[in-house]
Amino acid sequence: MTVCTTEQGAVRSSLSADGVAAFLGIPYAAPPFGPRRFRAPDPPQPWAGVRDATAYGPTVPHAPYAPPFDTLIPEDVIPGEDCLNLNIWTPAPEPGADLPVLVWLHGGAFSNGSGSASAYDGSAFARGGVVCVTLNYRLGSDGFLHLPGVPDNRGLLDQVAALRWIRANIASFGGDPDRVTVFGESAGAMSIGVLLATGLADGLFRRAILQSGACHHFLRPSSAALITDRLAAKLGIEPTLEAFVEVPLADLLPAQAELRAEVGARPDPALWGEAVLNMMPFEPVTSGLSLPGPDCGVDLLIGSNREEYRLFLAPTRLLDAIRDSGLRATMAAYGLNPDEALPVYGATRPTATPGELLSAVATDWFYRIPAIRLAESVPGSHLYEFAWRSPQFDGRLGACHALELPFVFNRLHDPSYTPLLGPHPPQPLADAMHKAWLSFAKTGNPGWPAYDTTTRTTMVFTEAPTPEDDPRDQERLLWEGVR
Repeated sequence: MTVCTTEQGAVRSSLSADGVAAFLGIPYAAPPFGPRRFRAPDPPQPWAGVRDATAYGPTVPHAPYAPPFDTLIPEDVIPGEDCLNLNIWTPAPEPGADLPVLVWLHGGAFSNGSGSASAYDGSAFARGGVVCVTLNYRLGSDGFLHLPGVPDNRGLLDQVAALRWIRANIASFGGDPDRVTVFGESAGAMSIGVLLATGLADGLFRRAILQSGACHHFLRPSSAALITDRLAAKLGIEPTLEAFVEVPLADLLPAQAELRAEVGARPDPALWGEAVLNMMPFEPVTSGLSLPGPDCGVDLLIGSNREEYRLFLAPTRLLDAIRDSGLRATMAAYGLNPDEALPVYGATRPTATPGELLSAVATDWFYRIPAIRLAESVPGSHLYEFAWRSPQFDGRLGACHALELPFVFNRLHDPSYTPLLGPHPPQPLADAMHKAWLSFAKTGNPGWPAYDTTTRTTMVFTEAPTPEDDPRDQERLLWEGVR
């Protein structure tokens, strides 16, 4: 058994065979229920004696993914109210080790996910000489619904509370509070983008890795108010804090899931505002796009996957259902001129169907261009693109959204990843990506030149990772002044 001390009390774990200690389910904030519902997080209560930390704690309430994503994207459900908790993997559970710290923010469109999925086990990072932390934060309406009388972005406030807890306590687990790298994917990366742009977490991390998300995904208050009104109407209540507090989770969670489905089925800006473009009714609420400048003081590693949007089109069979009219309408909605953009995207994809071209355009709008804009705004940033193609769905899944996760965590063997990876993913690629993330956490340099607007050097992760200058430059240029 191994015991470490926190400000709230002592916690106990056991060492694994490879010398990694895992401390699981440690509360970093009080349970967000009862009078704390829809409020900023409160500190956790202290405990007497030594708290057992050998099992994951409760997960944040959320509705399951809709099929087929429920079998493709790993997540778990653990009941209980003490859901604002975190997990720590460390190779040196004692003060004075002063190891770099990696803090993971999971994805899930701000409505799904948890820090306790086996897919995010931090043992490999700990074996590489860093302390790895994963955490839960409030999701859906509890985390992001715009309500009068309470703070917006409660899910982000949870993340900040966790980072403050880490700063105060991580030295006991062998971590250096001045060498914290926060990393996240999708909604987790988008969260980091907002934290960087708003300064909410200033001084709480030194480096950041943003995977498939940056600063461009948010709702302005006017759009967020539309979402609140629609959800209230669905529940038959007034759009007030008092009314939402009275709705049981058993009713609220299915209504949230139905609302997300309705945004896609009826993409009318009059109903949903800006959410029609990214199909996320629950996300950070801010007044507008803001990018951190060159003085943000945080080292950045930013990237995306080459065919992100195929995750949402191949498994649902929409890849074959999209027609040219739908492709052109989507381009126009994103701000491109279809007559100018279609020849450019088609030039490197001469046999592509309308669905495959839409996937390329949506990948750029959602992920690649926001990553580039963030790298442009903070000189010295490093940029990557994950390009290994999954064989799943007859090879049509490609280098899709979330596919880089098992390579980053070096967990190709985890069965929860098999539906995305297929039977024989390349271990050398996992070794290369995992090593780059470790190197960045330790030194701020992942192993290739920084991005600048002259060379635009981008590490392309395939089975033979190679840096390239300005991949698909003509497609990038289409978005100048647009995105």
